[in-house]
Amino acid sequence: MPEPLSQALARVREELLDSERLVRAVAAGRRRGHEVAWRRAELRYVDVRAGRVLQVTTYDEHQAHTRNAALGPEAEEAVDGLLATAFGNWHLDSVDETLQLRVTKKGDALLHVRPRVAEQPVSREHDREKPRLLPAEDPVLKAVGIADHQGRIKPTRQAKYRQVDEFLRVLEPALDRALDTGLVPLPTDERPLRVVDLGCGNAYLTFAAASYLANVRKLPLRMTGIDLRPQARDRNTKLATGLGFGGQLAFAASSIAAAELEEAPDLVLSLHACDTATDDALARAVRWQAPLILAAPCCHHDIQAQLSKVEPPEPYTMIIRHGILRERFADVLTDALRASILRQHGYRVDTIQFVGSEHTPRNIMLRATRTGAEAGENIGEEYADMTKQWNVRPALARLLDA
Repeated sequence: MPEPLSQALARVREELLDSERLVRAVAAGRRRGHEVAWRRAELRYVDVRAGRVLQVTTYDEHQAHTRNAALGPEAEEAVDGLLATAFGNWHLDSVDETLQLRVTKKGDALLHVRPRVAEQPVSREHDREKPRLLPAEDPVLKAVGIADHQGRIKPTRQAKYRQVDEFLRVLEPALDRALDTGLVPLPTDERPLRVVDLGCGNAYLTFAAASYLANVRKLPLRMTGIDLRPQARDRNTKLATGLGFGGQLAFAASSIAAAELEEAPDLVLSLHACDTATDDALARAVRWQAPLILAAPCCHHDIQAQLSKVEPPEPYTMIIRHGILRERFADVLTDALRASILRQHGYRVDTIQFVGSEHTPRNIMLRATRTGAEAGENIGEEYADMTKQWNVRPALARLLDA
């Protein structure tokens, strides 16, 4: 039942200032009608040469900012400053409890406290490296071959680990906003968060997302990975069983177009599905009316092939005269048209870079949030003009028209 926010925040403050019991705390999202300076804040106690301090890491849209506050008035000031910030969600892990606070649309507090089963000893070591949302010792990273059996990232897999972390840093605020606005219901044991990864392949990002959501964020979860190959399903199912995901994570062998779920998903992932497989995933997500879509396209052969057969509008002949320029232009055109189509189907769409180009050339992500609002006439007019000028018909339009 809801309770006064001030009362719940007092309980959170008490837990945050307990330097012996607090393991880790995370604040994220924002309350309705408020703005926050940080999209996320993390707190934990660490031991440095001068003694134990409260380490506070705040994240803006670009980077993390870490500072240490001495126990006593300095730590109290840091905690009070964050509690005065209009965060919509707090998640605290202590040595024996997990506490979750969500602020409702009416400004009341929903406070849930449950026993915590500690999986690893509490570490108070000072972490001078950039904090990762999924620590290197996570069993998932060992299972998918990114870390060795001692929990150290393999030198040849550093780029993969960076990609995992950057993907989770896109997922985290997108999901927090969806939960904060009520677009996605707050997960419960009776109604867990529903996630599907379409075209999951060997599923290293699927497993990373599952571990982050279920083990780090402690969210009730029901996640499904879909891939056409039975051998991928069998391999991934074996790994999921060995990692103890139980009913939280399942895999199925199916084409994206034929994939069936018991319940419509809250979040649809499509990460590096090749060519029009991304369009298959986006079309399924639209038909499910999925509240949140994160899609990182891979190759873009469909529009490339169409461009090679048409006369370009003047004065753009110089662009598609050269194969490599035509290929890169087709990539941009394909994703711009995908974003426009999603907008016309009631989504707000951002096109973002989710990992640096030095790690992978396939680093664009479409982040789509369902609003249900009708797109302005100019969106449809721009789309019609663009497709007419270039004489192309995107695969996503063909699928949704069908």
